[in-house]
Amino acid sequence: MIDEALREINRGCAEIIDNERIEKLLKAYFQEGKTYTVKAGFDPTAPDLHLGHTVLLQKLATFQKYGARVQFLIGSFTATIGDPTGKNITRKVLSKEDIVKNIESYTSQAFKILDESKTDIVYNDDWLGKMSAADLITLASNLTVARMLERDDFSKRFKTNVAIATSEFMYPLLQGYDSVYLASDIEIGGTDQKFNLLMGRQLQKAYDIKKQQAILMMPILEGLDGVQKMSKSLGNYIGVSDEPNDMFGKVLSISDELMWRYFELLSDKSLDEIAELESAVKEAKVHPKKVKEDLALEITTRFHNKEVAQNAKEEFDKVHSKSQIPSDISEFNCDGPVWIAKALQECNMEPSTSQARRDIKQGGVKIDQEKVLDEKLELSAGEYLLQVGKRKFAKLKVS
Repeated sequence: MIDEALREINRGCAEIIDNERIEKLLKAYFQEGKTYTVKAGFDPTAPDLHLGHTVLLQKLATFQKYGARVQFLIGSFTATIGDPTGKNITRKVLSKEDIVKNIESYTSQAFKILDESKTDIVYNDDWLGKMSAADLITLASNLTVARMLERDDFSKRFKTNVAIATSEFMYPLLQGYDSVYLASDIEIGGTDQKFNLLMGRQLQKAYDIKKQQAILMMPILEGLDGVQKMSKSLGNYIGVSDEPNDMFGKVLSISDELMWRYFELLSDKSLDEIAELESAVKEAKVHPKKVKEDLALEITTRFHNKEVAQNAKEEFDKVHSKSQIPSDISEFNCDGPVWIAKALQECNMEPSTSQARRDIKQGGVKIDQEKVLDEKLELSAGEYLLQVGKRKFAKLKVS
């Protein structure tokens, strides 16, 4: 059982620090029934999660399967600073109201994957918000400015004279102190979080809590384009709260090569089951589209339910296999004339007018089933059937 657990825990990981500690924790669980804690931090900087975020949640669920109690840490305090990782400017400070609203959304979406009975939701405002000035100075004494400037993002900003707020220097220290307060056994995060994750390990030693957390880092999930990381701002994401038809269609739109990456990081299928599928596809025993449909069904079922996912598949087949128009299309109204790119954004078919223009240039936009070639097109009074790609439709009435 330990070997099986280690294999699933290591699945898809980019890097593990102190794998021996993870083995010891698993042995104590299987032999003595001792549980252990796995921490993952989430700063509620936006209301919705996408599948890129769920890579960590899937790994937490795996740990729960093998005896872990998850410390689902909401960065209710650190979100007011903003994680500087990968940022070339100081992040905007969130209001308390935005943080509270985002927290509610995060937790409801997270429990579609995690076992709530094995999860402790903790808020770092509960301890960080009570630290005195003396506490903060003691904490800050554990890190030098030189070491902080070794970070690639800070180094680039320093060399190009881009402002770095002193509060941003505090972020990794505060994240690290979370591990001290919670006495975490393991912390997981993305590969871009390595500096912050190591800080927790370093501070646990400095504060002499008699343990140092193991670290497990997961890769950043590529978006629908298969190149850049999944991101709302890039428009290449699959949202956890996406409508089932959109979710199903988006999964089917990924490349055959990227499909196996999604299976590894997002599917509940075992590694052996995935290997069998991959072998069957290579030997032409199974068509890759059928395998991708199964993945789309699994993911859509996870965030909705089996019946809804099956309906999404049938609707997809109806629209794409038989070249029909969906039976249920959202309807919108606006005053005209209206710029086509603006119309697509207001109909929730595009995240921005710039993305709409890119899709028009690439031939991905249709009006009344005819391709739009003019990105400057103005829609006058009338009714239009708008389409983006193969799966997004909307009816627009221009007054």
